[in-house]
Amino acid sequence: MIRTTSPVPPPPSSPHFSNSPFSPSFPPSTTPGHHPDCSSSYHSSLALHVPLQVVLSLQQLTTNSDRFGRHHADYDDYPSVRAAASGASHQPTRPVDKDKTESELSVNIKKATSPEETAPKQKHVRKCIVYTWDYHSSLSVWNGLRTQPILADEVQTFKALIVVHKLLQEGHPVTIKEAHAQTGWLETCGRTVGDGGKGYGGIIKAYTSFLLSKLRFHRHHPEFNGLFEYEEYISLKNIDDPNEGYETITDLMTLQDQIESFQKLIFAQFRGSANNECRISALVPLVKESFGIYKFITSMLRAMHRRTDGMDALLPLRERYNAQHYNLRRFYYECSNLKYLTGLINVPKLGQEPPNLIDNGTAPELPERPPTETPQARRETPRPSSPQATQGEIDEQRRMLEEYERKQAALVAQREGDQRRQEEDKRRQEAEYAEQQRLQQERERQAQEELLREQMNQQYNQQQQGQVGQLQQEMLAMRGQYERDQMLLEQYDRRVKSLESELGMIGANVGAQMSAKDELIAQLQKQIDIWRNKYEALAKLYSQLRGEHLDLLNKSKGFQLKANSAQEAIDKMERMERDVKTKNLELADMIRERDRARYDLDRLKSSHREEIDRLKRDLSFANERAEDASRHKSSEVSGVMAKYNRQLTELEDSLRSKQMQIDELLHKIDAKDGEVSRVIEEKEQELLIMQEGMDSTLKELSDLRLTSGDTSQAFDAQVDTLILDHRKELNAIIDSILQACMQKVDDAIYELESPTQTGNTTATPEYTLSMIEKAMTNATEFASTFNLYLGRKSGGGHVDVIKAANELAQALSETLVSSKGITRFAETDEASDRLLKVAKEAGDSGYRFFLNLQSFRLLAGGKSEEAALRNNAETRGALSKLSDSVERFIPKAKASTLSKANGDIGDIVSQEMQNAAKAIEQATERLQALMARPKGSKYTSLDVQVHDAILEATLAITNAIGRLIQAATESQEEIVSEGKGSSTTQQFYKRNNRWTEGLISAAKAVAYATGLLIESADGVISGTHSLEQLIVASNEVSAATAQLVAASRVKASLMSKTQQRLELASKAVTDACKALVKQVKLISNQQVDDEAVDYKAMPSHEFKVREMEQQVEILKLEKELGAARRRLGEMRRAGYHQETD
Repeated sequence: MIRTTSPVPPPPSSPHFSNSPFSPSFPPSTTPGHHPDCSSSYHSSLALHVPLQVVLSLQQLTTNSDRFGRHHADYDDYPSVRAAASGASHQPTRPVDKDKTESELSVNIKKATSPEETAPKQKHVRKCIVYTWDYHSSLSVWNGLRTQPILADEVQTFKALIVVHKLLQEGHPVTIKEAHAQTGWLETCGRTVGDGGKGYGGIIKAYTSFLLSKLRFHRHHPEFNGLFEYEEYISLKNIDDPNEGYETITDLMTLQDQIESFQKLIFAQFRGSANNECRISALVPLVKESFGIYKFITSMLRAMHRRTDGMDALLPLRERYNAQHYNLRRFYYECSNLKYLTGLINVPKLGQEPPNLIDNGTAPELPERPPTETPQARRETPRPSSPQATQGEIDEQRRMLEEYERKQAALVAQREGDQRRQEEDKRRQEAEYAEQQRLQQERERQAQEELLREQMNQQYNQQQQGQVGQLQQEMLAMRGQYERDQMLLEQYDRRVKSLESELGMIGANVGAQMSAKDELIAQLQKQIDIWRNKYEALAKLYSQLRGEHLDLLNKSKGFQLKANSAQEAIDKMERMERDVKTKNLELADMIRERDRARYDLDRLKSSHREEIDRLKRDLSFANERAEDASRHKSSEVSGVMAKYNRQLTELEDSLRSKQMQIDELLHKIDAKDGEVSRVIEEKEQELLIMQEGMDSTLKELSDLRLTSGDTSQAFDAQVDTLILDHRKELNAIIDSILQACMQKVDDAIYELESPTQTGNTTATPEYTLSMIEKAMTNATEFASTFNLYLGRKSGGGHVDVIKAANELAQALSETLVSSKGITRFAETDEASDRLLKVAKEAGDSGYRFFLNLQSFRLLAGGKSEEAALRNNAETRGALSKLSDSVERFIPKAKASTLSKANGDIGDIVSQEMQNAAKAIEQATERLQALMARPKGSKYTSLDVQVHDAILEATLAITNAIGRLIQAATESQEEIVSEGKGSSTTQQFYKRNNRWTEGLISAAKAVAYATGLLIESADGVISGTHSLEQLIVASNEVSAATAQLVAASRVKASLMSKTQQRLELASKAVTDACKALVKQVKLISNQQVDDEAVDYKAMPSHEFKVREMEQQVEILKLEKELGAARRRLGEMRRAGYHQETD
């Protein structure tokens, strides 16, 4: 506990902040959150505890608040902002229409979050801030951000976060309070973003994490404003407890560390060839906020040092403050090199060394001299009894006057010394800035020299090419002088062919070696990416460990819980050290591989150069022999000479092309070597930084372990107990999920065996085969995920296990229900029973799969990983048998449709979809023709009304089916594009032939059912069909659309937009069919009511006769119904098997 001596007064102004570009500047009467009466009462109460000289210095500090400079000029332009800042009641600055203002606010938000990769304009952000001050609310701003399509684009999301950050800093104080309710939206911004092509995914997640941390800080410390101004904090809250001040400083330093991590990530994301304006704009609020926190911590630490006697208790804060000072100085130096950023704000400049926290740096000023008494006052003052002063009193006054002048001279000298120190600091900063400018000019001069060297190299290469062209011209001139005989020409041809073959072999070897080097470079790049991800994970882990360590130091009440996590942190640090050592070894191997590749490249260059020299020597030797032969022979063979010239020209062209390819490959290798060297150098620097951080953390953790002492064993036992309890809870959750999956499979088996259930009556064998294939895939995924869960490896979380188990149970359930549904196609009862038996075996194997993976089974049997694999093999075997049984229901002619198809299978699927769409269009046109056809005189007005109602309902069905076909086509294209990967569309359809056949069958069924519906509607109007036939046709349409949706659902991805549109279109078709059936039944009921007979007035004999006739008619109808159902089953089986005809 820190011993206190006096209340903490507001710290005096520091020379480090008097000229700051971000210091607040208000007149004494309009200081935010400050009132002169409050200040006087505060100082009067303070005078009871501290000397008079300190009270006078505090009053001097309060009256000299105009020395601080405002960090931004935005508020000075708006009177409403200054009025709100001074605590006045809300008065609108100008007559405005709120609806118009909110519409303008929406436009400004849209412009500030535009998708262009530029910084949000200051005027748009400023208008949003001014709105909060005018109306004392930020809800309209948050609503405007929600209504914009911000989450669809990573640039818009990043710019929206910048707007939110500036709004929290400079908006009305109620903005921070209302922002606590918007944390869900901020978390959504961090979750929904991906790793897009523009590279904003990582910094968006880091930005949302920082903003949430800032809001959590303001929730725990509501007395702070967005820019952490010290004067407003002191006016709102007086600190009497040093422990509370200690925790506040610790929380501020933690937030400062998060700013440091985030700004490093932003600088790391800069692109050399792209525009970084949007990323740089995020540094503006970070510079403001970091400097405000730095000023606040400095003031608070000085006040703590003045109040407390124990300097050792504040030593950790001083060390951490010094480290943050150097980090901020480096951060501001990097920001000052960005011209775009310096054009927006004045970047602060910190001193070389941190300011002294124990000494204030400025001495308190003496109070002003009392005012001279007026003559009137002197007249009213009673005269002393003695008319003259004694000599002793005169000497005492002279001594007091000399003492006062000596103190005044000391104060003047001290003030002059402070001014000299400030001037020296200013000169030192100017010298540092001049040195930075000199280094920048030196870098520019080196870049110009490098450019000049490159130009000289290009000129040298052009000269070499000119010399080569001149030599080639001389060779062509010599070629006209040769005369050879037939024998020498044949020998030379053979020699040239041999040289050409050797050159081809050399080119092939060079190409193979270059491709091997490219593959090696690609592998090295992949390893570097893997290491980069691991290093980022290490950095996150390091920051987490530091946070846990600081919490252990600061909060004594939670010491036991934090000590539990200390052992885990030590284990993680040890693993980090081992990983770093491993990566160092791998990095050394990479460097050796790079050197070996360079050596192979040099050796290949030398061998290629020697081979070219040898070819030139052979060519000159052949030329000499040709000249000797020309002196002895005078005959000339023009055709052979022309052939030689053509072959020689082709060889030279080939040689030049090979040389160009080799040069291009060498250039690529040099570029890759440079990139690898740069990445290696960066990683070495990161390793050094991480090593330093890990050493300091290990030292702190070792100190913590020494302080914990005897409690470590108890903590370890507690940790083990918590781990076991957590593991038992997870096992119980997994067991309950597996039991639910068993129940789902058991219900499907009951429906399979129940004679009252018909299963999925819209299913086809093709659709059932696709469901079986899906169930087999889900079984394998569930087994692998469960093994990863048992091994506690990546990708084996309990959430993944639950998801895989539910998917497998759902697939098995749909497979069994569909198997029961296709028994209607069985030719005999024996075939149907065989299919049900095999399906039940598959369901039982799935049931045993879930049962054997429960925790009590695994603990009793042992070898848990083998149990998952064994049950997976059993389930897949049962499903394979079921697949063989279902395939027997597919006609042979139809089974070979895709295998015998000529051309692209994708064209066949597209053709079937187009045929279905064309059938819908024809049906719509026919319905429109029926509606436009003139009504005959034989129809009454009631009949015309009934016919129009039927046609309108049928037209609604066809329109809904048209939208369904369009949605099904889009869903099919999305499934193919997501599932084919690097393969072609035709390969995807062949690989998923079961699903393809089901899709084609469903499209044909929709087209046929639509045609049947139109025929029935036309027949009802013409009188050739009954209303029952129209109901049956409507039911056929519903079944066909359900089959098409089910076929698409098999391969559709989770939460697919196109699949949702397909489901909505199917629901629209179903609702339209229900409306038609309802309309037809209403018409039938009206006809029955018209034919109603009054049975109460009928004689008893006639009533009995009528009753007997009705019973006989019912028996006949039931007999006919049974026969009709048997014929319908035979017709469906025959119709399905003859569908290809």
